[in-house]
Amino acid sequence: MDIPVRGFTHGSKFHSDDVFATAFLRLLNPDIEIERGFEVPKDFDGIVYDIGRGKFDHHQADKEYRNNGCPYAAFGLIWREFGAGYVGEEEAAKFDAKFIQPLDESDNTGKENILASIIDEFNPGWDEDKLYDKYFWKAVDFAKQILDNHFKSVAGIVKARDFVDKAMAECDGSVLILPRFVPWKGEVVGSSYKFVIYPSSRGGYSVQGVPISVEDNTLVCSFPKEWCGKQPEELITLTGIPTVRFCHPSGFLVAADKKEDAIKVARMAINLSD
Repeated sequence: MDIPVRGFTHGSKFHSDDVFATAFLRLLNPDIEIERGFEVPKDFDGIVYDIGRGKFDHHQADKEYRNNGCPYAAFGLIWREFGAGYVGEEEAAKFDAKFIQPLDESDNTGKENILASIIDEFNPGWDEDKLYDKYFWKAVDFAKQILDNHFKSVAGIVKARDFVDKAMAECDGSVLILPRFVPWKGEVVGSSYKFVIYPSSRGGYSVQGVPISVEDNTLVCSFPKEWCGKQPEELITLTGIPTVRFCHPSGFLVAADKKEDAIKVARMAINLSD
């Protein structure tokens, strides 16, 4: 299907599905003209969604469900049509599973969802003028920013892959040293690496433990429990490393002022865990 230049959705009170569907359509085509109303104009030449009982509506008795049983709402139906062309099939499936399905389920069943509730609160209150269109476009701008931020983040992860792969090939297979911070988990998780070191935005260097999977934050190798949450002077005494200054209370990250000390911290944690 060609990228639409016109759209039509329902008027009055809005929900997360029509708001995010509109926001995504505006990402696809910033110049799209979208109308709201209660009846689709005859011979309307454009995409009609969340109204009209057509391809991109979900209010009919024979509405569509995903293979896992999650019902489609307008955002999911439009994403199914255009998402893969926008971000690729793999990322489109991930985004549908993690982001869109909870919103679609909430819209169809009323199941609580914090983002759906936030969008709902853009609607005018009972004691306000019912200028729904005014508030709808505010909600769309908010949703569009969320989507734009996410897709920029995804693009950054893809861009970082070659950078991380090169560093992995040059390091020892245990402690990965990055010359700058880039998103690394997608490449490093599942490898032999146990710690990743990179310059911190706060100065000095961060030493971060590698989780066992993208979904599970349990670390392959964590820092010793007696380091966690200690003051800098205590850490120096415990480790004998002069510029170590912080260990997160959960044990997933340590900070040191010098790169050589960050490397020593990682090596010490590995040796203590053996």
